[in-house]
Amino acid sequence: MRLGNVCRSAAAVLALAASPGLVRRGAGAAEEPKVFAVAARRFEFNPREITLKVGETARLELTTEDVVHGFFVKPLGIDEVINPGKTTSVVVTPKVAGRYTTICDHFCGAGHGSMKMTIVVE
Repeated sequence: MRLGNVCRSAAAVLALAASPGLVRRGAGAAEEPKVFAVAARRFEFNPREITLKVGETARLELTTEDVVHGFFVKPLGIDEVINPGKTTSVVVTPKVAGRYTTICDHFCGAGHGSMKMTIVVE
């Protein structure tokens, strides 16, 4: 086989491998997690409630524009700090169904004690 033919054959194999319709994905390829945007501000989380599914991975994108807040849910193993102007990402895969209360565990002012959110796991 000539060098030109080898180069053309290699180029054809690479073109087929790069074709999106022909790329083979493994049977166990993980799906992208569902993303939930959660905004914290004195003295609330928005949304006030989100619903996750047992065994499904979700990513929570936490933001604030005012002061430092906490995002604490002990049963789900979440304990994060949310800094103003930055996004804090939390990946969680709930294992047990239930209703979990999220609290701000960084003092943020007089209404701090009522700053809660519910995570429902079905």
